[in-house]
Amino acid sequence: MAWPDRRILDLFGIALPIIQAPMANFGTPEMAIGVSLAGGLGSLPCASLNADQIRAAVTAIRAAAPGPINLNFFCHAQPAEDAAREAAWRKKLEPYYREAGLDPAATIPSVARLPFDDAACALAEGLRPDVVSFHFGLPDPKLVARVKAAGAKMIGSATTVAEARWLEAQGCDAVIAMGVEAGGHRGNFLEHDMSRQVGTFALVPQVADAVKVPVIAAGGIADGRGIAAALALGASAVQIGTAYLFSPEAKVSAIHARALAAVTDDGTEVTNVFTGRPARGIVTRLMRDLGPLSPDAPAFPNASRALAPIKAKAEADGAGDFSNLWSGQAARLAKHLPAKDLTLSLAEDALARIAALSG
Repeated sequence: MAWPDRRILDLFGIALPIIQAPMANFGTPEMAIGVSLAGGLGSLPCASLNADQIRAAVTAIRAAAPGPINLNFFCHAQPAEDAAREAAWRKKLEPYYREAGLDPAATIPSVARLPFDDAACALAEGLRPDVVSFHFGLPDPKLVARVKAAGAKMIGSATTVAEARWLEAQGCDAVIAMGVEAGGHRGNFLEHDMSRQVGTFALVPQVADAVKVPVIAAGGIADGRGIAAALALGASAVQIGTAYLFSPEAKVSAIHARALAAVTDDGTEVTNVFTGRPARGIVTRLMRDLGPLSPDAPAFPNASRALAPIKAKAEADGAGDFSNLWSGQAARLAKHLPAKDLTLSLAEDALARIAALSG
């Protein structure tokens, strides 16, 4: 049976309407290779890599898989230094420092999460990826024009209809409709009230009605039923993240892996205490104590700076109390397979579901 909507397949030159979510710090070149070999779109999370690492990863992916590649970048605004807010946040974390036997006044290195700037754009131009995706909106229009001129298809994440319309107006070739069920950082950039974020089932059809470009559904999709439902709602493809965290190619710690294996449907929350931006993760001690959403957390990515020593000490002791254990709400639906096998299994299951629904 053929896929009911070929727009994303033809746009990106892929065989399956499955895009691997980039997942900064957790996605790997090996994961992208597996997805690409299966016929999906493999993604590289450039936000957690430096230029040399990005070049090496792209070279490795292209050597192993002939399909297209998606380079994903964050495009947040780098916050101004706010010494008072940083000091207040460290004061709030002081009891955890003392409990761990750490010095609350110790010097902590700055956090490296650079936005998509001229240097990053030049890197993308040189690598000439098939697809470039952005999280937290889009970069400066001049940089957008350069990405497009380099021949890349451009996609962005929307958490509301208004964000989807804005992305289309700025030249995106496709829009990711990211439901609140999705794990990791929310892609929001116009709407910052987390109580107003929309679920995938409600968001996808409304975005599909609002824009002319193809829509990619994301959030709570981890099996063939979710893919079939997303396509029925008007999506041309899906983006899947949490399900791939169970693959051996994922870069997850033993602590994170244990938490993922045990998490239930109601075991995650959207929190800002780890990085300063809202993100869905498995509930931990820090989230229960200070959040899940804290007005005291410094702006992204600076909240993680003062947290780093406590997190490192707890993880060394085998605890994830202060770790960002990202997960979506459908982790229990995932099959524990290598990335290539998972992609093929998802596609086969989805086609069977679509055929059954078609009668």
